[in-house]
Amino acid sequence: MKIVVFAARKGGSGKTTLAAHVAVQAGAAGNGPVTLIDTDPQQSLTAWWNDRKAESPRLLELALGRLPAELGKVRAAPGLVIIDTPPLDSAVIASVIDVADLVVIPVKPSPHDLRGVGVTVEICRKGGRPFVFAVTQAIQRATLTQQALLILSQFGPVATSIIYNRVDYAGAMTDGRTVQEIDPKGKASGEIAELWIYLVQQLSISAAGAA
Repeated sequence: MKIVVFAARKGGSGKTTLAAHVAVQAGAAGNGPVTLIDTDPQQSLTAWWNDRKAESPRLLELALGRLPAELGKVRAAPGLVIIDTPPLDSAVIASVIDVADLVVIPVKPSPHDLRGVGVTVEICRKGGRPFVFAVTQAIQRATLTQQALLILSQFGPVATSIIYNRVDYAGAMTDGRTVQEIDPKGKASGEIAELWIYLVQQLSISAAGAA
């Protein structure tokens, strides 16, 4: 079982939206069963899941203190666990990152957000966890988007799929669905599919390095 943690010290990065979409994409791609764990006190991912009619992914309610032990019991099982984390709370983020096979750090291409990535990167490095950046809520053809890719690449790997600022993402999250389920052939769906392919590659690299 692989564990992917979505973490960002800065709020408003689209972390929960990305976690939900990647979870659905992973299941559709045959990388399931997929389990969600929501460690954010705001419980936004849980609220999305409660509105969802589809049976997958499943949601596991698990106290933070039990996370390492419970996940340790199922490490040998097939599938994927996706964990959403709270912003701002570095202690919680660090404890969750400690169980990750891969940490995805969503980042908006804005000066303030780019300045804030260092804290999350430092938490990953201290915990010895591999991480990748995912640029989210980007504006097409904006110079800052390209600058963000360059800046982030100096800290670590950056996903090749850029998640653009599309109303489809917010619209899908209002009723427990994702863009892939609403418009499978849309541009947003293509972005998520490409992102998941990239994350699978990074998980394979991580596994090879740990072997």
